[in-house]
Amino acid sequence: MESTNTALSAALRLVALDIGGTKTQAVRYLGAQVVAEARTGSANVQNVSVDQAEQALREAFTALGDEPVDLVIAGSGGIDTAADELALSGLIEQFAPKAEVRIVHDTRLILAAGYAKTGIAVILGTGSAIWGVNSDEQTARYGGWGYLLGDEGAGYWFGREAVRHALDEFNRGKQCSVLTSALLEHCGCKHPEELIALFQGQTTREYWARCASVVFDAITAGDAAAEEILARAVTYVVKSIGEVAKQLELTGPIVLGGGVIEHQGIYQQRLRAELSSAGFHDLRFLDQRPVYGVAFLAGLIGNA
Repeated sequence: MESTNTALSAALRLVALDIGGTKTQAVRYLGAQVVAEARTGSANVQNVSVDQAEQALREAFTALGDEPVDLVIAGSGGIDTAADELALSGLIEQFAPKAEVRIVHDTRLILAAGYAKTGIAVILGTGSAIWGVNSDEQTARYGGWGYLLGDEGAGYWFGREAVRHALDEFNRGKQCSVLTSALLEHCGCKHPEELIALFQGQTTREYWARCASVVFDAITAGDAAAEEILARAVTYVVKSIGEVAKQLELTGPIVLGGGVIEHQGIYQQRLRAELSSAGFHDLRFLDQRPVYGVAFLAGLIGNA
């Protein structure tokens, strides 16, 4: 029986999708071997129109090739109800009509990419969410409410908080800090008040998420306001992990991924220190993209 299962796994034609707020990562597997990859725009209908989501998926499947597909596993933000799963499945099935389609929340990809079946996944990309599962298959989640309701500690939040700081500083008649000056230069603005129209205009979530780097650069330059923004982010993330850990009676592993945490070493350092102080010692910062966690979910690779 084991050899039969191994043979089936080796022949499995799998498509993995990681559907984020600003992009979609797609990987085609034959067994455990990656045979094609693609990156397109977001297919998350909470962030783009249905037509845009369909176009992103069409581009992804076209780039992956027209070979038959047995299984599609898609991780996406905004998968909060059975209706959300059904809607996304319907979009994907157009491009893989004979395949089984499984939908999971994108935080599950984070955990799987850390080679963990149980534990707590932390996503800190354009948006943020914390999700966990224990050995009894009980799950708990904190955050992931979207940028209008939360997403603290994520890229968009860092950008927005930088704008708020610049406007607050201006309203109080203060001289521009390092952070405000850097933000104005980054955005091509001469005056803090210009940020209001820019923020409320046609700029995207991705645009402001990219401004997170301005905050971290300002920290390196010794800016106190940028330090305070980071401190609030770290406090939020550690507290949220604690809430999930308490519900599930878990201490780890904690798997952290997403663009902001991946590219900002100082964020990793601060989180590592604070989480260790809070009693969390099995910390895994991803060194691979979450989309590769699908191979673990599909049973193509085992525990590490």
